[in-house]
Amino acid sequence: MRVVIADDSALLREGLARLLGEVGITVSALAADASALTAAVEAHQPDVAVVDIRMPPTFTHEGAAVAVELRERYPGLGVLLLSQAIETQFAAHLLEKHPERFGYLLKDRVIDVATLLGALATIAAGGTVLDPDVVRHLMRTRSRHDPVQSLSEREHDVLSLMAQGRSNVAIAERLVVSTKTVESHIANIFTKLGLQETPDDHRRVLAVLAALRGERSNYRAP
Repeated sequence: MRVVIADDSALLREGLARLLGEVGITVSALAADASALTAAVEAHQPDVAVVDIRMPPTFTHEGAAVAVELRERYPGLGVLLLSQAIETQFAAHLLEKHPERFGYLLKDRVIDVATLLGALATIAAGGTVLDPDVVRHLMRTRSRHDPVQSLSEREHDVLSLMAQGRSNVAIAERLVVSTKTVESHIANIFTKLGLQETPDDHRRVLAVLAALRGERSNYRAP
């Protein structure tokens, strides 16, 4: 796997590059701002771009904005957004436009090597990964009229684990239930969210997107 890393913090850039290099992932380039990231993707055509949401010059949402542009230009590019805080409206925008090969982790999570490597592998394979804290935040901020609110507590648990990119087997192991039970919960989730019959992988992404859409609908610009 080939990645580029974009973050204004030299310490984080170099630390991630060293960490990934030690486990056999090729770090093709490091970038300190959005323009350098664009140039790195053009030059190296990586499998995944690891991008800080807040980058120079304003340190608001330049990273998320350039990630959207790069996905438009390079549909096969995976994007892993990093953030110091939960900013789900931008994740919702990216996920709605390009639901495949997308991930969003809080920066505190990247020190967990297994979590970071698992996220990169899932994204490179075409999947979606959301930080558990982001998912918990979404589950707490549901509108009363949001269909996600109709899910049972266990269905919320299953949707949360789906959003983290976990397979049915992994969800079953985490919840200490059978895979058939997980499949039943997922079928109920699809029904309650009004997701029509399509390939299951696609509906899994749509279910996660339903949660993100609900969060974005509650967002009001300052």
